[in-house]
Amino acid sequence: MIRRAVALAVKGGFDSLSMRKLADELDTAPMSLYRHVTNKENLIDGMVDVVFGEMYPPAIGGDWKAELRERGISARAALRRHPWAIGLMETRMNPGPVSAVHHNATMGCLREAGFVFRDAVHAYNLLDSYTYGFALQEKTIPFDTPEESAEMAKTTVADRGAEYPYLAEVVVELSKKGYDYDEEFEFGLDLILDGLERSLAP
Repeated sequence: MIRRAVALAVKGGFDSLSMRKLADELDTAPMSLYRHVTNKENLIDGMVDVVFGEMYPPAIGGDWKAELRERGISARAALRRHPWAIGLMETRMNPGPVSAVHHNATMGCLREAGFVFRDAVHAYNLLDSYTYGFALQEKTIPFDTPEESAEMAKTTVADRGAEYPYLAEVVVELSKKGYDYDEEFEFGLDLILDGLERSLAP
């Protein structure tokens, strides 16, 4: 049932999801759903848990930078598959077991890497803020391919290159290569991880 709800949210967006629509999808009465979940909030908890299940849980005690890098890349990929979940991932008052495992693994990875408790919390918040923020930006920017990004840049600047020379430079450069989401995300993620590594240095 929960995975069917996730599929509905992917198809029509989170705002389109209702217990009645889910019941119709399952060919059952809405009231029968409450044998499986207590209310819609409980359903959302389960849906968010599904998304956490698609994110890589970093190994505690491993190469922390590599582990957290893989976690970040997998988290962004999961949010691309489930854009409805952006803004919901850290809002649950009763997170599911997969969410708990994931958060424990991430915190454990940081603590065993040598971060003192408060610094581990700071690092975790920084990584999540970057990942969720990038996912939100990727969701709302009105282009999908490098070619579309170049066309948008041209439209935005139009004939005002002399007035806005740095924006004109963006148009020229995007026309050559476009805007690569993967490259942009990994650049920022590596920058953050390098900075965290320096903060660990004696």
